[in-house]
Amino acid sequence: MVSPDVPVLRARGLIKEFPVGGSLGRKSALRAVDQVDLELHAGKTHGLVGESGSGKSTLGKLLMRLLTPTAGTVEFEGQDITRADRRQLRPVHRRLRMVFQDPYSSLDPRMTIGDIVAEPLRLHRVARGRALDERVAALFDQCGLSPAWRHRYPHELSGGQRQRVGIARALSLQPSLLIADEPVSALDVSVQAGILNLLKDLQQQLGFTCLFISHDLSVVEFMSDRIAVMYLGKIVEEAKASELFVQPRHPYTQALLSAEPPLRAAPDAARRVVLSGDLPSALDPPAGCLFHTRCPVAEPTCRVEQPELATRGDDEHLVACHLVLPDGTGPRL
Repeated sequence: MVSPDVPVLRARGLIKEFPVGGSLGRKSALRAVDQVDLELHAGKTHGLVGESGSGKSTLGKLLMRLLTPTAGTVEFEGQDITRADRRQLRPVHRRLRMVFQDPYSSLDPRMTIGDIVAEPLRLHRVARGRALDERVAALFDQCGLSPAWRHRYPHELSGGQRQRVGIARALSLQPSLLIADEPVSALDVSVQAGILNLLKDLQQQLGFTCLFISHDLSVVEFMSDRIAVMYLGKIVEEAKASELFVQPRHPYTQALLSAEPPLRAAPDAARRVVLSGDLPSALDPPAGCLFHTRCPVAEPTCRVEQPELATRGDDEHLVACHLVLPDGTGPRL
């Protein structure tokens, strides 16, 4: 058991670049993740939020080591897994599991639901025979799956039911860390609440740590103890969930919150922030602060100097913005 004071997972300086072809045969690189530091602590849920294309899912796959970092390090339970090969990662992936965004494409359509949940237990030789059957039955019960579905195939279940199967499979090996990559974005709104409550209940019962990735701020707020906001491959703000939603300090975070539905956002249109332009291309990121091309309060310094992610106001609230002062005060859009 990892001490609550020691991170279950620690990433330092993570960079991921994808080579792409350019004009006239020139090659360039798309930097999807750019110098990311992250710590996940035992029993807590760490939210990761940002627009589509911000690098959230790529970061999740780097932490899972489904992708190899271009630079930087990943430590899981005190072990450096940055350059671990497939054989070395096998025991790691007993403790480090993932729930994927699409509950249909992530399940083998040729396998029954029972076999899908049992597969990790067989591959890692955790159980067999009667013990395997009992373990699968227990997972079905924990995840709200009917025993009658054990011999059905994925296409015979609804999206919410399939995601419950994905969760059961991910938890079959009793992991210490679960990475949930947009686990409800492909589901109807009426089904999302059931899956979110299931994850919270299971975390309380089993005590695993969770990295919850989503573009939906209200979902991330409901699930998370701490939240990191990502923009164009970088984390631009990180704080306790309660602090971030009450006092967002980065202009990008403020803009995201103002775009929330009226129940959260201010009813007066004057407090709503409409960002100009689209997310810049990671193939040609702007100089200086990556957000300055869309920031309503950008100053000349923002265009030439990249801000450092550092504490502003207290030791737990990190912001990467030139305009936020050391005491935590700064621009309010």
